[in-house]
Amino acid sequence: MQTLNTTLLIIGGGPGGYVTAIRAGQLGISTILVEGQSLGGTCLNIGCIPSKALIHVAEQFHQTQHHNQHSALGISVAAPTLDISKSVEWKDGIVDRLTTGVAALLKKNKVQVINGWAKVIDGKTVEVGDTRIQCEHLVLATGSTSVNLPMLPIGGPIISSTEALAPKSVPERLVVVGGGYIGLELGIAYRKLGAEVSVVEAQDRILPAYDAELTQPVHEALKQLGVKLYLKHSVMGFDGTLQVRDPNGDTLNLETDQVLVAVGRKPNTQGWNLEALNLDMNGSAIKIDSRCQTSMRNVYAIGDLSGEPMLAHRAMAQGEMVAELISGKTREFNPTAIAAVCFTDPELVVVGKTPDEAKAAGLDCIVSNFPFAANGRAMTLESKTGFVRVVARRDNHVIVGWQAVGVGVSELSTAFAQSLEMGARLEDIGGTIHAHPTLGEAVQEAALRALGHALHL
Repeated sequence: MQTLNTTLLIIGGGPGGYVTAIRAGQLGISTILVEGQSLGGTCLNIGCIPSKALIHVAEQFHQTQHHNQHSALGISVAAPTLDISKSVEWKDGIVDRLTTGVAALLKKNKVQVINGWAKVIDGKTVEVGDTRIQCEHLVLATGSTSVNLPMLPIGGPIISSTEALAPKSVPERLVVVGGGYIGLELGIAYRKLGAEVSVVEAQDRILPAYDAELTQPVHEALKQLGVKLYLKHSVMGFDGTLQVRDPNGDTLNLETDQVLVAVGRKPNTQGWNLEALNLDMNGSAIKIDSRCQTSMRNVYAIGDLSGEPMLAHRAMAQGEMVAELISGKTREFNPTAIAAVCFTDPELVVVGKTPDEAKAAGLDCIVSNFPFAANGRAMTLESKTGFVRVVARRDNHVIVGWQAVGVGVSELSTAFAQSLEMGARLEDIGGTIHAHPTLGEAVQEAALRALGHALHL
């Protein structure tokens, strides 16, 4: 068995792991990255990026169909057809460009990438096949995996998001189990691609992690698209039809061609001998401090492995920090807020505290909404649903939260996060001249409305 020595060893080449490696390389730290599948992890290969690609295909197809029927824009086209294999090829091309780009960046920063499955021996030793790697610092970045339901084992007509993102054909009927962001993003895309879609959710509303006011426009859009919702229904099993139990305890049989199980994700702690380290856990995640250190010295855990919020951008920020800590810099992971974005139609963004969370934290806050129905740019995009909402302290007007729902609001997340990180007050946002006509004007107007003088309402 050959032995390699390095300062830093990273297990996992997803957004957390590869960013740690790139930053460590920039800082001159000798680094080895071990990845068992493809660089880029879930996010680039079977998550964030391919799902946005499929959502784009679905939206374009849907819009073209719309122009075939009754377009207010004066555009008319023949009925469109879809070659889903071409769509998947296009999506794969994007994924390939991005993963190749990650490999090039790692090479440029002199990171040694070892392709294979890591097995932890102790806090300073990892084996990959017949190679033993000794390190001073170990970063665990193994990400998360889809939660499976024992009564719906993946295979045949029962698929996970991985299979849903590489369809061979569009099913006539699809039932999505789980009304969270993954289930709804994919459910809406499949509906727009032509499938009849139903969503089964155990809670009493869709997107239960978000507040009801924010999810209402998404609920209405689902109705308009003809997506059937089975709320407060639990899944019992599948034998050609999907058996669900309704709120009264009666059993329904849902006829379907495919069942997409999208009930969440869990830290990927299995299969690489994590047990050898005997680390303190926080539920199913590894327990970390404000520097992503685990209970073992010089062993760090970042990203989904360290629990919620399971977001690629959190993993990247943690990884960059850990590399700087190892290089001797003083750092702490203490963001004011991390944006959560849901790419449904309409899109949702939550940054910082919602009105309910502010109240629970004992803060007396002003809450103000500005509707996109009063925004010129939204009208020109044929989208008048949704709003921007600001939550600010009543005593000093410091903003503690932003939320938005509407077309393209994912792009407003940058302005939201920045204003919170910089400690902005309502007056700062109200006094910043926002370009016209943009969706961002609704951000300024929400702040002005909180101050009692919105201009366009």
